[in-house]
Amino acid sequence: MIRHTTDLETIMPAVSRLIAALLCLLPGLLSAAEPLKVGVTEVPPFVMQTGEGDWEGISMDLWAAIGARLDRDYEVVALPFQDLLAQVESGDIDVAVGALTMTADRETRFDFSHPFYQTGLSIGLPRAPEQSLLGSLKSLLSWQFVSVVAALAGVLLVVGVILWLFERKRNPEQFGGSTAEGVGSGFWWAAVTMTTVGYGDKAPVSFVGRLIGLIWMFAGLIMVASFTAAITSALTVSNLQNQIQGPQNLPGHTVATIANTASEAYLKDLRIQYRTYPNLTEAMLSVADGDTDAIVYDRALMQYRNLQLPGERLTILPGVFDRQLYALALPQGSELRGPVSEQVLKVTESPDWSRIVSRYLGRDE
Repeated sequence: MIRHTTDLETIMPAVSRLIAALLCLLPGLLSAAEPLKVGVTEVPPFVMQTGEGDWEGISMDLWAAIGARLDRDYEVVALPFQDLLAQVESGDIDVAVGALTMTADRETRFDFSHPFYQTGLSIGLPRAPEQSLLGSLKSLLSWQFVSVVAALAGVLLVVGVILWLFERKRNPEQFGGSTAEGVGSGFWWAAVTMTTVGYGDKAPVSFVGRLIGLIWMFAGLIMVASFTAAITSALTVSNLQNQIQGPQNLPGHTVATIANTASEAYLKDLRIQYRTYPNLTEAMLSVADGDTDAIVYDRALMQYRNLQLPGERLTILPGVFDRQLYALALPQGSELRGPVSEQVLKVTESPDWSRIVSRYLGRDE
């Protein structure tokens, strides 16, 4: 009896340790069997929901390939953007898939996988009209040009009337006749004198008339120069609209963007005048309609949305600035970080990746 008690006392601690070890392993075994929770926020073309309720996009196609390689089941959880970040930080979701920019602030809150997409800000401009003879003629019919011509005609008429008043009695052969004929002769003289053509068919003979002629000759030089500048401005106004060739040309223009984004922060830091819009479509349409001169936003998102715009699309300048990296986000210390990062590299280095990107952006990036 005493020996039996001694054996139990010896065995029980070992059994207790075994049970404790199994209890520690149980959560891990259960979690391994549970599907991963994949948080998403719709942001075309990286994350989009189809009419059938399925998910597609650059990031979703990437994750589908990663999930297949990891041989893990997963469920997609749609969340608002701020909730998505919060639940990654708390560990309520296992991985966040979307267009998440890697930043130092976010790195302190959760972990990132290897980046899968490099992007940055780009500039969108109104589509430049084709240069042609018809386009030049349309420019000549602009309100700016017509108003200059009307003002010039008014000045010629005033000078012609003044000269006629002093010459109609002293020089009736050239400026006589009815009022309309006399004023017409004065208008003709003012025009040929201003253009320095000087046909010589009409000339003032009175002292005041010749003094007016002398003053008008010098004033005509200025008038011709101003008129030439007005014509040049009218013919090149379409080219002036597209003087923006890069971010260095943005000061002095009104730029459209989206509130609370990296693009707004960029414009604010450089003190560039801008207007914010609630969504990308409205911002791009403001440029197409001429309400703003350009738009600054994420290149990939703007490039995709440009394909959806009705009518005239914008011209998106080549190249990016203020570069950004997109990555998948995981809770800090997640055991998935290593395997997921490894698969991100394998997928993005495969030939399928360029086809995935071009499928949504219209061309290889």
